[in-house]
Amino acid sequence: MSKFIINGRRPLRGEINVSGSKNAALKIFPAAILTREKIRVLNTPEIEDVLRAQEMLLALGHEVKKIKHGVIDIKFNTQKCVALPPELVSKFRASIMFVGPILVTCGEVHFPHPGGCVIGAGTRPIDLFLDPFQKMGAKLEIKDGHYCLKAKKLKGVEIFFSKVSVTATESLMMTSCLAEGETILKNSAMEPEISALADFLNSCGAKIEGAGTPTIKIKGVKKLNGGEYKIIPDRIETGTFAMLAAASNSGNILIKNCEPKHLEALWVLFDKIGVNFVLNKDNVLIKPAKKLSACDVITHEYPGFATDLQSAYTVLMTQTHGLSLIHETIYDRRLLFADMLTQMGANIIMADPHRVVVNGPSKLHGRKLMSPDLRAGMALIIAALIAQGKTEIDNIYQIDRGYEKLEEKLKKLGADIKRIN
Repeated sequence: MSKFIINGRRPLRGEINVSGSKNAALKIFPAAILTREKIRVLNTPEIEDVLRAQEMLLALGHEVKKIKHGVIDIKFNTQKCVALPPELVSKFRASIMFVGPILVTCGEVHFPHPGGCVIGAGTRPIDLFLDPFQKMGAKLEIKDGHYCLKAKKLKGVEIFFSKVSVTATESLMMTSCLAEGETILKNSAMEPEISALADFLNSCGAKIEGAGTPTIKIKGVKKLNGGEYKIIPDRIETGTFAMLAAASNSGNILIKNCEPKHLEALWVLFDKIGVNFVLNKDNVLIKPAKKLSACDVITHEYPGFATDLQSAYTVLMTQTHGLSLIHETIYDRRLLFADMLTQMGANIIMADPHRVVVNGPSKLHGRKLMSPDLRAGMALIIAALIAQGKTEIDNIYQIDRGYEKLEEKLKKLGADIKRIN
């Protein structure tokens, strides 16, 4: 098992590049099932979750070819496979995204319960997917923990999501492209990744309106063409690097190749905290600030403050002056990592599983830690970089799932970070 060794309190300054969006990249692989023509994908992040998605597509009989770094070609193959391999499904939850496209193109699909991060285990039910598929005409059978959906032809219906869900919105949007008639999705998620996916599908011949709003209308078509998909910059990585720069407060850090307009909720908070930053069209400059003030935050669906940024924000609050309340409203267990920050010297009180109170500023000290999940693992790296002494972070496979060449990027800023296999 790999781990990071980090010697903290090194001055950080320079430039850091943002990779393609993990959450956008994961959706292009199931979307490729909807067409028999070639799709070229640009700005693809080379991370573990994307590699698992490629393996899934290969296992289903499709072709995936790397042209060069960040560029891959996906092409339909004649092999027909409707069963998702359990060994891959258990590794990443985004495997659920393959269900709809297989169902609408092949008429049936078989799969076990998807795996993935431990956070939110009790609040990520797949009935958000299964119920709409059944409403569109699919028949469901469940046996020994495996699901089987069958449908001769899916038909467009009106679907109201009982809970705002990015993956459910994207899954039903993709599937409805080849369903018969019109599908209307209400209470849809509005993330930039959804709009980007809709734009690509429309360029391939789909008829989608309203992506990026709560109501999306999709008129089914008989087939989709191939095309080229450039993955948008990862807004979570952008925000994470911005909070790292603010927390270290040791030098100018320029975050390049990003979309600042996708993070308006964070910039509003930065103004209140006193972060010294400059927004440009495709980059963000973070400068040292005289004093950082504590500020409460409540996570919310987009365009609110992203739950995936909450862990890094909690670390940032340990370096600000005053009390801040962190209220996690999206996922259970996401705040449990705060105990590790306490071990490092942070003054954090757990009010309940969804709220912590941070009293800053605190001097953090290196510890031996275990990465509990993707975002908390990245937050621990930020804590280690600003802490005094050496920190060991184990189980970094979780971090590799979402951050490309992370130690290389951080070393260019001056970080003392080493990967041990």
